[in-house]
Parts: sequence; C-alpha cells; structure tokens
Amino acid sequence: MATLFLVSTPIGNLEDVTPRALRVLGEATLVLAEDTRRTRVLLERHGVTASPVSLHSHNEAARVEKVLATLDAGGDVALVSDAGTPLVSDPGERLVAAVLDASHEVVPIPGASAVLAALAGSGLPAERFSFLGFLPRRAGERDALLASYVDRPETLLLFESPKRLAATLRTLAQALGDRPACVARELTKLHEEFVRGSLTELGERFADGTRGEVTLVVGGAPPPAEVTDAALDAEIRAALAEASVPSRELAAQLARQLGVPRRRAYNRIVALREPDSEG
Repeated sequence: MATLFLVSTPIGNLEDVTPRALRVLGEATLVLAEDTRRTRVLLERHGVTASPVSLHSHNEAARVEKVLATLDAGGDVALVSDAGTPLVSDPGERLVAAVLDASHEVVPIPGASAVLAALAGSGLPAERFSFLGFLPRRAGERDALLASYVDRPETLLLFESPKRLAATLRTLAQALGDRPACVARELTKLHEEFVRGSLTELGERFADGTRGEVTLVVGGAPPPAEVTDAALDAEIRAALAEASVPSRELAAQLARQLGVPRRRAYNRIVALREPDSEG
C-alpha cells in the first residue's frame, strides 16, 4: 500500500539526519517541502536526487489532490518541513487528515526536534512537559492560554521570534511568576546557545532582541508551600475575628487560598471555635 511518510529533517546541523530518512526521501515518488530551497541543500549534501515540490500554508489545500493521485497510483509521498518534524508548528495537518480519510498509510520517520533538544539541554525537569507552539498574537487569547497553566507543574516549551523574545519573556513573568527558564537559540548550529536564568533575568538579557531561531523552556508551577498547623490556625482565627462564617464555607475558602485539604481546614475550624459555636 502506498504511504505518506512524515520525514524529520535536521534543525540546523545537516549531519542530524537518519539513514532511514535519506532512504525514504530517495525512494519517494513525490517529495513535498515547505521551502524547496532549504530542502534541496539537504538533499544535495547527502546525494539524494529528488526534486521537492512546495507545500506551505498557502497551497496545502491545492496539493492534497496531487498527493492523493500519487498515492492512488501506488507511489509513496514524503513530507518534510523546513526543519524538525512535520506538523509541529508547520503545515501538513490538512494533508494528513485527507490521506487518512482516503485509507492510505501515514508513517512518521523520527529525527531531530527543536522541542526535545531544548528540553534536554535546558536543565529543567523533563519528565512531564507541554508544548505551546507560538503564543497567540492577540492579548486576550494569549492571556487566557497562559492563565490555564499558572498552577500546572509541567515544564513549558514554546517557539518565539527573536524580535519578540524580550516582550514574550516579560509577558510570561507577569502571567506565570518569575520562574526559572532557558532560552535555547540556534540549536545544533555554529552559534548554539543555552542561556539560563529567571524569566526576569532573561528579559533583561535579551532586552534588545537576538538573532536566530529560539525555543523557550519555562519551569512549571512550584509545589505549594507546606502549611503548618500553626499557620492554618492563625488564618482561621483571623477569619473568625472578621466575620461569622459557617465552618464549611470557611473551610472551602481556606482550602482554595492555602491549598490545604478541605477536611483538614474544617477539623481545625471546629476545634478552634467556642463550644457554643455552630459546627
């Protein structure tokens, strides 16, 4: 059965391509590339004679028919992006959906990834992470997205333009707090750089922008500080001194504010109330 291969390509260093990827590119009937000029450099470097055809955000819909015709005729198709893995902040989703709907095979060919390279080199926790791509340009959408990650513990990764880097670092610090972070720049290239620090420090470091391709890695939300019995009792006494609040309502309020279990807060409230108080 004919197959659409999603071929990962180097993110900088042209040596970071697998033998399998080169074989698939050499054997494919049709090679699609976001930027044919960049792809030709890779193919020529490794002696692959394929002639790539463009597929980008403006012509993806028009290319679907050509791809399906090639697959229907028994020819394999290979899709590459400018760098890294196709579909990751790159065109290809519509094409893959159409190919699957037509009952053809879709097979990924793994390889270089800016996301994973940045995560591995950042020094930040890598067990769990979320990739946000490029942040929305509209402030409302961007604020809503970041607000949904304020309390989440996983490491965050995102792409950013070098010209907007400083502004994005400031936005992240305001939305998430001054977390540890890493600016991974020009990965696998001659001027590869990992700059680590807090979001505020990095915002100052890159206040005038930078050059090259940038991947940002941001630490997750810190675990809530442990609330001692003494601290919890002090909060309860302060709340009871201000107003008469039902125990269950106050327990729910303190659970939200302090991150303590509601049952623990309720038990302490009951213990601290006067004997004739409600329970």
